[in-house]
Amino acid sequence: MTMEHETKVITGNDLIAWGHRPGPAFAGLLAAAQEGRLRGMAADDIRSMLDSRLPPPAPPQLGLQSGLAFHSNIQANDADEVKNVADVSETMRVLMRTPTIEAGAIMPDACPAGPLGTIPVGGVIAARNAIHPGMHSADICCSVMISDMGNADPKAVLDAATAVTHFGAGGRENGNRFSVSLDLLMEFRENKFLRSAKMLQVAQSNMGTQGDGNHFLFVGRSRKTGRTALVTHHGSRGPGAMLYKGGMEVAEAYRKILSPDTLKQNAWIPADSEDGRAYWAALQLIRRWTKANHNALHQAVVEKARFTLSDRFWNEHNFVFERDGLYYHGKGATPAWGDYAVDAMGLTLIPLNMAEPVLVVKGCDAAHGLGFSPHGAGRNFSRTEHRRRNGAVTAEAMLAAETAGLDIRFHAGAIDVSELPSGYKKAATVVQQIKDYGLADIEDYIDPFGCIMAGDQPPFWQTKKRARR
Repeated sequence: MTMEHETKVITGNDLIAWGHRPGPAFAGLLAAAQEGRLRGMAADDIRSMLDSRLPPPAPPQLGLQSGLAFHSNIQANDADEVKNVADVSETMRVLMRTPTIEAGAIMPDACPAGPLGTIPVGGVIAARNAIHPGMHSADICCSVMISDMGNADPKAVLDAATAVTHFGAGGRENGNRFSVSLDLLMEFRENKFLRSAKMLQVAQSNMGTQGDGNHFLFVGRSRKTGRTALVTHHGSRGPGAMLYKGGMEVAEAYRKILSPDTLKQNAWIPADSEDGRAYWAALQLIRRWTKANHNALHQAVVEKARFTLSDRFWNEHNFVFERDGLYYHGKGATPAWGDYAVDAMGLTLIPLNMAEPVLVVKGCDAAHGLGFSPHGAGRNFSRTEHRRRNGAVTAEAMLAAETAGLDIRFHAGAIDVSELPSGYKKAATVVQQIKDYGLADIEDYIDPFGCIMAGDQPPFWQTKKRARR
């Protein structure tokens, strides 16, 4: 062996050839190798010295599954529904190839929600040792809460809510913010996914906000008792969106190692890994934040008009649940078993559209629904297609025809026609299929008085520009 060979610099390619993998420890390994070389160690001795720092063998890569069936709890009654069911079924067949999945189901409100292979709205997936951020999406813990407002005048409740709630992008301005529990913020700081300064700032500024799209504040009367009820619908806002982004980044790193053939939107974090445990804990904290957000708005309405509150409960329909060793991902699907969470009350809520009742149901824990029921009415076509079909009719005419006798308010002032009842599946059809498939028992109907709808019209930047003028 020549002196020139003995003084050859150890490179990263040498370390890779010896079995080391690029990563956070790689620079330290190179430094140790060079230090050994400076001390006159032979390459074989340096390799032996570093053997104790070899990474564990890479796990075997998981290929895609084929032929895994799913439960279908939906019927097609018209041409739009036929196409919708076909599209949902096609995306589910691709989704079911993901190697972690053991079971799947679709609800009567199912509709596509992204590229082929993406879990649809109204989809449920049971996965083994895997949390899939893409299967709860950015709107983590989208949920509904109801408060019994007793004999309060529904209009007074809606007026009070209009004065205190907050829709649109971003958070509340300084001086108009709702407080966040210091204990909850401290737990955010202790979680690797939630501890950033930006996350903590957003968690505080977004408290008491409801966002955009199909989120709403609804006031109605119980058909069973005649009492007034307040219902809110929104998710975890900015904090949830930030957690989703961080979760997808970590899941993608695992996907490249564990299953490169898996679609990127279906990447997962192993639940038994350090990352998986931290992400699961972060999900539970985001759930607590979201519940506090609902509570804050309901309490603000109570205090604004000095109403008497009799009862309150809530449920999420966009979350991950652990049951019998599996992780159940409900994308727009409501848990329908009694003890799905420690604060479960045995009843859950299924909103339909602004002109139809909110259903108060008791879940049936149907095996063919993987223990879930629908979360709402769903859509048979996109918002864009709905606008195209009604292009010749004014928004005002559509609102008047579809919501006669109701007090409907859009937060930005302009009517978002894609959120009108005609933008959704027929409520009666969804209700009938809930009954036909035995997914839930309806305990009560909250008949509508009115609502505040988020919507997406006009654009938020335009609203702000108009306000400045």
